[in-house]
Amino acid sequence: MKISKKKFYFVNTAKILFCLLVLILAISILGQISAFNGNYVVIQKHVARLFFGLVIMVIVASVHIKTWENFAYVFYLCAFISLMIVELLGVIKLGAQRWIDLYIFTFQPSEFMKIALILALSRYYSSLTIEELKNLKNHRFPLMLIMLPAILITKQPDLGTALLLISVGIGMMFLAGFPFKPFCYSVLGIIGLCPFGWYALHDYQKNRILNFLDSDRDPLGTGYHVLQSKIAIGSGHLFGKGLFQGTQSNLNFLPEKHTDFIFTTIAEEWGFVGAVFIIFLFVCLVMYFFQMGRESKNKFSRHLSNGIALLLFLHVFVNISMVMGILPVVGIPLPFLSYGGSSMITFMIGIGLIVSALSRIYRRY
Repeated sequence: MKISKKKFYFVNTAKILFCLLVLILAISILGQISAFNGNYVVIQKHVARLFFGLVIMVIVASVHIKTWENFAYVFYLCAFISLMIVELLGVIKLGAQRWIDLYIFTFQPSEFMKIALILALSRYYSSLTIEELKNLKNHRFPLMLIMLPAILITKQPDLGTALLLISVGIGMMFLAGFPFKPFCYSVLGIIGLCPFGWYALHDYQKNRILNFLDSDRDPLGTGYHVLQSKIAIGSGHLFGKGLFQGTQSNLNFLPEKHTDFIFTTIAEEWGFVGAVFIIFLFVCLVMYFFQMGRESKNKFSRHLSNGIALLLFLHVFVNISMVMGILPVVGIPLPFLSYGGSSMITFMIGIGLIVSALSRIYRRY
């Protein structure tokens, strides 16, 4: 009877996850139809990637969570080696060297490093006791796990992804039990060093920050993306212009409308109500992941759920804030909605890991 109750709980919580995912993927397809003006050849590629991601998710979910824990460091090492290969043999696109070309397809190792880092940190912190967590020396190894790939990603250059990776890692360290006062002092120290980092930035990165501080600084040049994004979002008003009726996107005023600015494309057509609905779905998904972390009695599953929840939250928050001009423009895609395979498969793997951890509730460990 006890097992049947746990199985009932698993089935019902899995249904919630399934419904949220189906709604988000349906919006993703509609958004890409708008972004590509009905170019169904490209849209079919996007749908094919979604189905491939779902297959990957099912495969990951079917593997016992203990297996993922045992091979966590192996996955991290593979992802780190991939980043080193990018440094030596990576494909250059849009002025950045971030991809590995396998002839059949290209993939971005920095995306998979996000999941690999979460697995490695979850494995490490699940092995520590409460007393060991209070010792600052025991946090040196996870800090090394965070900074090594971040340095390689920064050199690509991809400062946005590097900062996001660092944020996820530090967030996991704090949730795992990093002492509160040293954590606050460390954060304040990092903030204090930020002005000195200005001199290490590339020109285009400096322009993004300057345009964030003054949106009218270069409206036809480096500030064009955000300016057009604000116009598109504002023109959507309350209920939007209607499905596939967005003028800024259909007339190609909005750059990168299918990738980093897909939220703008949808917000123009669906309006404020549609934009809030999308944010609501992501909030529910993040809360679902955190809830799985709280209810898991297994430490590895708890840290894993918290890490994936942080990763999803930061991606959504940074992307939506970026297209609204609340944060500087960085190359952070919107999970599941943006066009591209690496990011979408990364989050499908993340959901597969959550389901694998969730299934342990009623399966014997």
